[in-house]
Amino acid sequence: MSNIVAIVGRPNVGKSTLFNRLTETRKAIVHESSGVTRDRHYGKCEWNGVEFSVIDTGGYIEDSADVFEKEISKQVELAVDEADLIIFVVDVMSGVTDLDDTVSLLLKKTAKPVLLVVNKVDNNQRRFEVYEFYSLGIKELFMVSSINGGGTGELLDKTVELLPVKPMETVDDSIPKIAVVGRPNVGKSSLINSLIGEERNIVTPIAGTTRDTLNTRFQKFGYDFVILDTAGLRKKAKVNENIEFYSVMRSVKAIENSDICVLMVDATLGVEAQDINIFRLIQRNSKGVVIVVNKWDLIEKDNNTMKEFEAVIKEKIAPFVDVPIIFTSAVTKQRILKVLDNAIEVFKNRRQRIKTATLNEVMLSVIEMQPPPAIKGKYIRIKFVTQLPTHAPTFAFFTNLPQYIKDPYKRYLENKIRKNFKFTGVPLKLFFRKKSK
Repeated sequence: MSNIVAIVGRPNVGKSTLFNRLTETRKAIVHESSGVTRDRHYGKCEWNGVEFSVIDTGGYIEDSADVFEKEISKQVELAVDEADLIIFVVDVMSGVTDLDDTVSLLLKKTAKPVLLVVNKVDNNQRRFEVYEFYSLGIKELFMVSSINGGGTGELLDKTVELLPVKPMETVDDSIPKIAVVGRPNVGKSSLINSLIGEERNIVTPIAGTTRDTLNTRFQKFGYDFVILDTAGLRKKAKVNENIEFYSVMRSVKAIENSDICVLMVDATLGVEAQDINIFRLIQRNSKGVVIVVNKWDLIEKDNNTMKEFEAVIKEKIAPFVDVPIIFTSAVTKQRILKVLDNAIEVFKNRRQRIKTATLNEVMLSVIEMQPPPAIKGKYIRIKFVTQLPTHAPTFAFFTNLPQYIKDPYKRYLENKIRKNFKFTGVPLKLFFRKKSK
């Protein structure tokens, strides 16, 4: 399981820009107005062979100085609680503010490593203005310009140096590790209670009742598996924490430590942005996935309701739509065993290895029928394909011009692999390599 790095700071200091730079994405919306980041953003960063997760804690906050301070304090406290390292971002153009002082006071209480990042330092004059930030009392200070990448190399060097070494997993690889994930209050604990036949998890209508991740092994219904759950009653004083941010932090850890993820969706609310964010996180981590639409007993239905709901889900998760979708009620136990059956089946799909001879016989015939389109008068020839010895299904195609293979053709090949071999619920990775003469 990789480490988590949380980016904290007051609004409009460039947290989202730094997030985009570190994860090499443009997922987080960047705007001059404060409070633009409404969803939690999380992604992967790899530096010098070390991979870790990055979370942008920026969230929508009402335009009130008191609310600013209150909400920032919540986010910083949660980041300190869950992250392995904290990046505290400030703005050289604004100088040290009262909110910066508030954040620094909270961070001084933690034993976890904290890096102070003075952002928007993109000329020599601003370098001289950085020194006032030493008054915040944080020793590790870095001058960066998130918008053009200046100084981020030194920041990443220090980050990977300070990240703790995670202990090796002791669970047998042959035993499926199933993580139940989703937004708060979608019925995760109710589902697990129904599966294992025990009221092990406390269930309340209050979002965020569960807190600490537990891995519990079960031998039920002829299966041997491990359930990853965030079980345990949170203290009453913390019920009003920022639950959405907390769920993201927990989801990252649970997903990375699992083989298969059961992503729960609330049928009464429909598929929301956070559901898709979690789905993409599962996909990026190459974990198997089963989508469970819970509370189906509360929906008014006709003969087409299930098909229409499934079509909406597939439209939002496209192009990876080869995913089991199960409609359940954790309370009435409707189709509960089907969830476990599908999770175990996806686990088997994820572990399967296709013989190289069989793979080439099928895929080279497919490629011959529909070869890659020529680019600039050059013909692309794929001569060999093999499945790489990785934990998740990964395929290498050897070709004369790998740089000219475009995304539509990559999707064509992936669809053909799925058609000929059973990889339902499993993200596939395709690489194209230069075939040596």
